[in-house]
Amino acid sequence: MARIVASGLLAIAIVVVVGIAVAAIDVVGAYGRTLPAIDRLSDIEPTGPTILYARDGTVLARLFDKNRMYVAITQVPKVMRQAIVANEDERFYEHSGVDFRGIARAAIANYQGKRITQGASTITQQLARNLFLNDRRTVHRKIQEALLAMQIERFYTKDEILERYLNLVYFGAGAYGIQAASHTYFGEDVSRLTLPQAAMLAGIVAAPSLYSPYVNGHNARVRQHHVLDRMAAVGDVSRAQAAVAAKKPLYFLGQRTQGLQSYRYPYFTTYVIAELERRFGADAVLHGGLTVYTTLDSHMQDLAQNALTEGVEGGRAAGYGMHEGALVAEDPHTGEVGAMVGGIGFSAKNQFNRGWQARRQPGSSFKAYVYSAAVEQGVPVSTVYEDTPVSYPAGDGTEYSPEDDDHQYLGAITLRRAFELSRNVVAVKLAHDVGVQNVIDTAHAMGIAEQLNPDLSLALGTAVVSPLDMASGYSTVADGGVYIAPTGIRMVQDKYGATILDSRYPDRRIAVSAGTAWIMTTLMEGVIKEGTGNPNAVIGRPAAGKTGTTSDFRDAWFVGFVPQLTAAVWVGNDDYSRMYESYGGNVPARIWAAFMKSELADSKVVVFGPHPPDVAQVAVCDGGRRLAPPGYGGVKEDYLKNSLPLQYCYETPSPVVYQPRSYEKRKATASTPQPTAQPTSIVVPVTPQPTPTVSVEPSLSPAPVQTPSAAPQAPPTP
Repeated sequence: MARIVASGLLAIAIVVVVGIAVAAIDVVGAYGRTLPAIDRLSDIEPTGPTILYARDGTVLARLFDKNRMYVAITQVPKVMRQAIVANEDERFYEHSGVDFRGIARAAIANYQGKRITQGASTITQQLARNLFLNDRRTVHRKIQEALLAMQIERFYTKDEILERYLNLVYFGAGAYGIQAASHTYFGEDVSRLTLPQAAMLAGIVAAPSLYSPYVNGHNARVRQHHVLDRMAAVGDVSRAQAAVAAKKPLYFLGQRTQGLQSYRYPYFTTYVIAELERRFGADAVLHGGLTVYTTLDSHMQDLAQNALTEGVEGGRAAGYGMHEGALVAEDPHTGEVGAMVGGIGFSAKNQFNRGWQARRQPGSSFKAYVYSAAVEQGVPVSTVYEDTPVSYPAGDGTEYSPEDDDHQYLGAITLRRAFELSRNVVAVKLAHDVGVQNVIDTAHAMGIAEQLNPDLSLALGTAVVSPLDMASGYSTVADGGVYIAPTGIRMVQDKYGATILDSRYPDRRIAVSAGTAWIMTTLMEGVIKEGTGNPNAVIGRPAAGKTGTTSDFRDAWFVGFVPQLTAAVWVGNDDYSRMYESYGGNVPARIWAAFMKSELADSKVVVFGPHPPDVAQVAVCDGGRRLAPPGYGGVKEDYLKNSLPLQYCYETPSPVVYQPRSYEKRKATASTPQPTAQPTSIVVPVTPQPTPTVSVEPSLSPAPVQTPSAAPQAPPTP
């Protein structure tokens, strides 16, 4: 009878076990059919943040959506691996993804109301959850987590699993992965971590919001000691080693500011980031692990920031009413932007980069493109124009009548002197005669990227441009008429170290002839020597530049260069409010000069030259209209060879008295130049030459003076 009862109970037990097994199989099958594929684990590639470097190796920024730097398991020191395993999953190398013994221990401790010092989830389960699931505490998620962990263990080695875990787990302070954590907390590569440091990092993983030393130093120390105890308990270190490590002081790097505020030289850095995104896309910048070598000269950037800040603050204190400015410096021979300052102070409330994002009217600094177009078409800068009233139909039934700031007219004046003195009426007449579209085409070829409307007022800078564009356009002149697109990037390498962008050998395009660039350089030298840039733009070495001021004092500029460096300076107000008597020749010129002097202090003096082959420097007389015979003297002037004067002249000259004045300073008193007795000219024919061809539109303005009956009122140029 007893044997029958025993047999019955055994049968019942077998049925129950089989039933449970069948039910378990059904449950596992049901959950298994909805599991995500673990192939994604193989798709994890070594990636890290995109890192930007200055020319001297200074790190400008680390770009990422998650601060993660992938490292191989072989780069992680043994002590770090032991600390993680001892604290998170001491039987990691023994179980098959799920630690049933650990689950039972945790359940018993929980039932008895004891404190659970170890969680039941293994490292493999945590990896599965981080990659494929969510953090919701449900039975459904826990079952899927366990099944995924067992699948992962079937296809990947323990080292492969631990490597991925160490690179994905969150360590707090924005650091994902052990390499990012090592840099964030200790400023060290992961390979240099010590036992105390490893124990500290391993202790953070359970709850970064509680155990990060940047959140609570006491809690972090308690967790570090716990990890050391666990390492000693499993035999990774001795009790004595753990005790020594627990007492050793740790030095933390300090929590870094995140986002834009963490960038070094943020004005330049944000400009480069925008360029990277334009070339490669935002996803590649944030996830591609690029290494970017920029053109930034850190020392130059500091000097530029100091010059701009001191200049704007000084101008405001002097009553000019300006509050902002920008400075862009470029190597004219490479297009490399060495410095970009987009304001007097980058902050959370002042992130606008006026160096390349601002669009402001350039005023008379735009005349460089008007005169370049004219010279390129063969108009000699010795040509005499009448600085007299003129009106043009405006197209809306009104007339456009340009004026100068002093509301005066100088009469006959050479183009060279008109440029030096920034005479508006002459610039408009010249643009009309050359053709506004030709001016636009020349400006675009030289580096102005903005759309320009074919309006005569364009000659006076009524379009909008950026300081970067202006630096680029003037660099074309400085580089002999060759345009090179400006860039803040020298080279970019992908995550494998392959070069995917190399700007060290840029494309070069002829924008204007070398002769035109040379003559424009001499005109701009005159601006500094005896024009609107004098004396504030004088820097004690050969330099060329141009002032710019809008008629309502909303913008003031100075753009100039030496043979090896171009810089554009703008000052004004973001809300376009007026400044007070703020000319390009005062504060902007002083900022430009201060920057140039400091940057070039240790550089040898470089002169412009030599003369390009398409330029002839000859002595002229009769106001620049005729050639001075050999041995006669005269005034030297540069001409494109196809625009030389056609005849010699002998003169019995009487001196022309000229009182120079600054036409960008209202407070200066002026004396109108008075012509003396007219010289007698005897024309001596020379070998006939073809007449230079200048393409001009039908002109409503007085034609350039061609008769020798009156001496020009402007003095001969030295």
